[in-house]
Amino acid sequence: MMRLITKAVVSLLVFFPALALAHTGHDGGAHHTLSFTEGFLHPLTGADHLIVMLLVGIWSAMNTRQWWLAPLVFAWLLLTGALAGMAGLTLGVTEFIVATSLLGLGAMVALQMKLPGASGALVIGAFALFHGLAHGAELSHSLTALSGMVIATAGLHLAGLGLGWLMMRSAIRQGAARLVGGFATLIGVGLLTGVI
Repeated sequence: MMRLITKAVVSLLVFFPALALAHTGHDGGAHHTLSFTEGFLHPLTGADHLIVMLLVGIWSAMNTRQWWLAPLVFAWLLLTGALAGMAGLTLGVTEFIVATSLLGLGAMVALQMKLPGASGALVIGAFALFHGLAHGAELSHSLTALSGMVIATAGLHLAGLGLGWLMMRSAIRQGAARLVGGFATLIGVGLLTGVI
């Protein structure tokens, strides 16, 4: 079981070079309508977003009976934030909150923090709004790309739920949770301090 979890964490390391590429300004200023595929790939191109979306599923599977609630709220508020971002809403703290979400969700997973389903969904949903703002500003007003992004998000949540389910049934549950949560927290610290 530990090998499977270790392989999953190591697989995430592949995305390190893309950490800074998930946000605006990396297309040389070119403006074009994004496709469904580009929208689908968008949350997969930055480890910060990808890891947070996996953590939502992992935490939900490990720590609440309402395992579906936080992923559903995250996807809904991500969509809401993305629509606001597409409409031109920008907040100077967006990238800070996105990085902070790695710290918060990483700690929730590492500590196996038990929260009532609604409370956990509320915390996670607040982070989702800012992830949505970050994505929405980059999607060139393309509803097709937006639908791809939301579907990819749902897929990442499902993958996280699967990882969380495997971790729950592992004899090394606490160690695995600390490893995954600690890994995410370190990335959050790196983003906040400018190391990454």
